Amino acid sequence: MVVAITGATGAVYGVRLLAALRERAVETHLVVSRAGWLTLHDEMALDRNAMRARADQWHEPNEIGATLASGSFQHDGMVIAPCSMKTLAAIAHGLDDNLVTRAADVTLKERRKLVLLARETPLTLAHLNNMTLVTQMGGVVMPPLPSFYAKPGSIDELVDYTVQRVIDQFGLNDDHAYARWQGLR
Repeated sequence: MVVAITGATGAVYGVRLLAALRERAVETHLVVSRAGWLTLHDEMALDRNAMRARADQWHEPNEIGATLASGSFQHDGMVIAPCSMKTLAAIAHGLDDNLVTRAADVTLKERRKLVLLARETPLTLAHLNNMTLVTQMGGVVMPPLPSFYAKPGSIDELVDYTVQRVIDQFGLNDDHAYARWQGLR
Protein backbone atom coordinates (compact mmCIF):
# COMPACT_ATOMS: atom_id res chain seq x y z
CA MET A 1 0.00 0.00 0.00
CA VAL A 2 1.23 3.46 -0.87
CA VAL A 3 0.61 6.09 1.82
CA ALA A 4 1.23 9.80 1.27
CA ILE A 5 1.00 12.62 3.76
CA THR A 6 0.58 16.17 2.45
CA GLY A 7 0.43 19.57 4.10
CA ALA A 8 -3.21 19.73 5.15
CA THR A 9 -4.06 19.52 8.82
CA GLY A 10 -4.68 15.98 10.05
CA ALA A 11 -1.27 14.31 9.76
CA VAL A 12 -2.49 11.97 12.49
CA TYR A 13 -4.64 10.17 9.89
CA GLY A 14 -1.60 9.14 7.87
CA VAL A 15 0.38 8.16 10.96
CA ARG A 16 -2.46 6.04 12.36
CA LEU A 17 -3.09 4.48 8.94
CA LEU A 18 0.52 3.32 8.79
CA ALA A 19 0.14 1.75 12.25
CA ALA A 20 -3.12 0.01 11.31
CA LEU A 21 -1.59 -1.37 8.11
CA ARG A 22 1.43 -2.63 10.03
CA GLU A 23 -0.93 -4.46 12.44
CA ARG A 24 -2.36 -6.22 9.36
CA ALA A 25 1.13 -7.06 7.98
CA VAL A 26 0.56 -4.87 4.91
CA GLU A 27 3.75 -3.60 3.26
CA THR A 28 3.75 0.19 3.12
CA HIS A 29 5.53 2.72 0.91
CA LEU A 30 5.52 6.23 2.36
CA VAL A 31 5.90 9.62 0.66
CA VAL A 32 5.64 12.86 2.63
CA SER A 33 5.41 16.16 0.77
CA ARG A 34 7.48 19.16 1.85
CA ALA A 35 4.41 20.77 3.41
CA GLY A 36 3.53 17.39 4.96
CA TRP A 37 6.77 17.53 6.94
CA LEU A 38 5.77 20.89 8.37
CA THR A 39 2.41 19.50 9.45
CA LEU A 40 3.91 16.32 10.94
CA HIS A 41 6.35 18.41 12.96
CA ASP A 42 3.79 21.00 14.04
CA GLU A 43 0.88 18.69 14.87
CA MET A 44 2.69 15.57 16.08
CA ALA A 45 6.34 16.55 16.74
CA LEU A 46 7.49 13.78 14.37
CA ASP A 47 10.69 13.96 12.35
CA ARG A 48 12.00 12.00 9.36
CA ASN A 49 13.54 9.21 11.43
CA ALA A 50 10.33 8.65 13.38
CA MET A 51 8.33 8.47 10.15
CA ARG A 52 10.81 6.19 8.37
CA ALA A 53 10.41 3.71 11.22
CA ARG A 54 6.65 3.60 10.60
CA ALA A 55 6.86 2.44 6.96
CA ASP A 56 8.49 -0.49 5.19
CA GLN A 57 9.80 1.67 2.34
CA TRP A 58 10.59 5.34 2.20
CA HIS A 59 10.50 7.66 -0.85
CA GLU A 60 11.44 11.32 -1.13
CA PRO A 61 8.80 13.59 -2.74
CA ASN A 62 11.23 14.74 -5.44
CA GLU A 63 12.29 11.16 -6.28
CA ILE A 64 10.31 11.09 -9.52
CA GLY A 65 12.24 8.00 -10.69
CA ALA A 66 11.06 5.92 -7.72
CA THR A 67 9.27 2.62 -8.22
CA LEU A 68 5.98 4.30 -7.29
CA ALA A 69 6.21 6.47 -10.42
CA SER A 70 5.72 3.49 -12.72
CA GLY A 71 2.64 1.44 -13.51
CA SER A 72 4.83 -1.68 -13.50
CA PHE A 73 5.24 -1.32 -9.73
CA GLN A 74 2.59 -3.57 -8.21
CA HIS A 75 0.63 -2.36 -5.21
CA ASP A 76 -2.89 -2.68 -3.87
CA GLY A 77 -3.71 1.02 -3.82
CA MET A 78 -2.83 4.43 -2.48
CA VAL A 79 -4.13 6.63 0.30
CA ILE A 80 -3.30 10.31 0.71
CA ALA A 81 -4.01 11.15 4.34
CA PRO A 82 -4.43 14.03 4.69
CA CYS A 83 -4.81 15.33 1.16
CA SER A 84 -4.34 19.06 0.73
CA MET A 85 -6.45 20.96 -1.77
CA LYS A 86 -3.26 21.70 -3.72
CA THR A 87 -2.57 17.97 -4.05
CA LEU A 88 -6.20 17.28 -4.94
CA ALA A 89 -6.06 19.93 -7.68
CA ALA A 90 -2.79 18.55 -9.06
CA ILE A 91 -4.27 15.04 -9.24
CA ALA A 92 -7.52 16.28 -10.78
CA HIS A 93 -5.59 18.08 -13.53
CA GLY A 94 -2.78 15.58 -14.10
CA LEU A 95 0.00 17.81 -12.78
CA ASP A 96 2.57 15.19 -11.79
CA ASP A 97 4.96 17.68 -10.20
CA ASN A 98 6.17 15.44 -7.36
CA LEU A 99 6.13 11.79 -6.36
CA VAL A 100 2.84 12.10 -4.45
CA THR A 101 0.92 13.35 -7.47
CA ARG A 102 2.79 11.10 -9.92
CA ALA A 103 2.08 8.00 -7.79
CA ALA A 104 -1.59 9.03 -7.56
CA ASP A 105 -1.77 9.49 -11.33
CA VAL A 106 -0.19 6.06 -11.88
CA THR A 107 -2.61 4.52 -9.38
CA LEU A 108 -5.56 5.94 -11.34
CA LYS A 109 -4.23 5.01 -14.77
CA GLU A 110 -3.61 1.44 -13.62
CA ARG A 111 -7.18 1.31 -12.25
CA ARG A 112 -6.05 0.74 -8.69
CA LYS A 113 -7.86 2.24 -5.73
CA LEU A 114 -6.92 5.81 -4.77
CA VAL A 115 -8.42 7.23 -1.56
CA LEU A 116 -8.01 10.91 -0.71
CA LEU A 117 -8.75 12.19 2.79
CA ALA A 118 -9.43 15.70 1.50
CA ARG A 119 -8.98 18.20 4.33
CA GLU A 120 -10.41 21.68 4.00
CA THR A 121 -13.50 23.55 5.07
CA PRO A 122 -15.46 25.36 3.88
CA LEU A 123 -15.13 24.13 0.31
CA THR A 124 -14.91 26.41 -2.71
CA LEU A 125 -16.38 25.59 -6.10
CA ALA A 126 -12.83 24.81 -7.30
CA HIS A 127 -12.45 22.22 -4.50
CA LEU A 128 -15.78 20.62 -5.35
CA ASN A 129 -15.01 20.55 -9.07
CA ASN A 130 -11.63 18.93 -8.39
CA MET A 131 -13.30 16.34 -6.17
CA THR A 132 -15.74 15.59 -8.99
CA LEU A 133 -12.92 15.20 -11.51
CA VAL A 134 -10.99 12.80 -9.28
CA THR A 135 -14.16 10.80 -8.62
CA GLN A 136 -14.89 10.60 -12.34
CA MET A 137 -11.36 9.22 -12.83
CA GLY A 138 -12.06 6.45 -10.31
CA GLY A 139 -10.66 7.98 -7.14
CA VAL A 140 -12.48 7.96 -3.81
CA VAL A 141 -12.72 11.34 -2.08
CA MET A 142 -13.25 10.64 1.60
CA PRO A 143 -13.16 13.72 3.84
CA PRO A 144 -12.35 12.59 7.38
CA LEU A 145 -15.72 13.39 8.91
CA PRO A 146 -16.66 11.95 12.29
CA SER A 147 -19.39 9.41 12.83
CA PHE A 148 -21.24 10.07 16.04
CA TYR A 149 -23.36 6.90 16.07
CA ALA A 150 -20.18 5.09 17.18
CA LYS A 151 -20.34 7.26 20.31
CA PRO A 152 -16.67 8.31 20.29
CA GLY A 153 -15.25 9.26 23.65
CA SER A 154 -12.05 10.89 22.44
CA ILE A 155 -10.31 12.42 19.48
CA ASP A 156 -8.30 9.20 19.18
CA GLU A 157 -11.53 7.26 18.68
CA LEU A 158 -12.69 9.73 16.01
CA VAL A 159 -9.39 9.34 14.15
CA ASP A 160 -9.37 5.56 14.49
CA TYR A 161 -12.92 5.33 13.14
CA THR A 162 -11.91 7.20 9.98
CA VAL A 163 -8.78 5.06 9.59
CA GLN A 164 -10.90 1.90 9.85
CA ARG A 165 -13.24 3.27 7.18
CA VAL A 166 -10.23 3.84 4.91
CA ILE A 167 -9.03 0.29 5.52
CA ASP A 168 -12.54 -0.93 4.63
CA GLN A 169 -12.04 0.59 1.18
CA PHE A 170 -9.35 -2.04 0.58
CA GLY A 171 -11.21 -4.97 2.17
CA LEU A 172 -8.70 -5.33 4.99
CA ASN A 173 -11.08 -5.22 7.98
CA ASP A 174 -13.10 -7.94 9.59
CA ASP A 175 -16.64 -7.26 10.77
CA HIS A 176 -15.47 -6.52 14.31
CA ALA A 177 -12.76 -3.96 13.56
CA TYR A 178 -14.88 -1.04 14.73
CA ALA A 179 -18.45 -0.05 15.62
CA ARG A 180 -20.53 -0.32 12.44
CA TRP A 181 -23.99 1.16 12.00
CA GLN A 182 -26.54 -1.33 13.30
CA GLY A 183 -29.67 0.60 12.39
CA LEU A 184 -32.07 2.35 14.71
CA ARG A 185 -33.56 0.22 17.46
